[in-house]
Amino acid sequence: MLKIENLHAEVDGKPILKGLTLAINPGEIHAIMGPNGAGKSTLAYTLGGRPGYDVTGGSVDFAGQDLLEMEPHERAAAGLFLGFQYPVEIPGVSNVQFLREALNSQRRNRGEAPLSGGEFLKVARAQADAMGMDMDMLKRPVNVGFSGGEKKRNEMVQMGIIDPRLAILDETDSGLDIDALRVVGEGINRIMRTPDKAVLLITHYQRLLDYVQPDFVHVLSAGRIVRSGGKELALELEREGYGALAA
Repeated sequence: MLKIENLHAEVDGKPILKGLTLAINPGEIHAIMGPNGAGKSTLAYTLGGRPGYDVTGGSVDFAGQDLLEMEPHERAAAGLFLGFQYPVEIPGVSNVQFLREALNSQRRNRGEAPLSGGEFLKVARAQADAMGMDMDMLKRPVNVGFSGGEKKRNEMVQMGIIDPRLAILDETDSGLDIDALRVVGEGINRIMRTPDKAVLLITHYQRLLDYVQPDFVHVLSAGRIVRSGGKELALELEREGYGALAA
């Protein structure tokens, strides 16, 4: 589904990714861990097409398409979802309005008919109920006045409505308490753990992986993947730290 070959990227002229190679197949969950400054968020933003993250070498194939030649909205329409470490607030725009426009924009890009208001509300209500969110919260401005946990739940509702093929989740566990972590982890499993979807989960800590068990764990250091293994690698990192791995 996703094949990254020798990817190099820079921010403000500073090289961050320095030859990263990774392949993710349908049905797989991959976790990327690493110390601060390793390039984890840069990888997420580069794949999502965020301006200012400039690719200087390598290639990225997403479901048979050259991802790097696609605009951000085209990547989203093709089935890529980017979850943020710190979801942004959008005053004056309701969740319902935002999500309906986002979903229907993607449907139009795929040549599908847009959902009517009633059809969309049925989808939104099902996803909100699954995440334990009241529909009244979806009528509020996007993330305005939400707690950290509510923002992440809201992001899971967004992901459920968009129903992507590949979710890139950048430190989704950031700022979550124990209960919110469990709910968000269950949401990821419910939406994305299917044979035709895949997840790239970026995290500092092993705790989220108790709920979303990865098929593969990779260590990112100085812009490259330096080690890969199974879920036991995350436990080793939690126990011994990144310094011991480098040694």
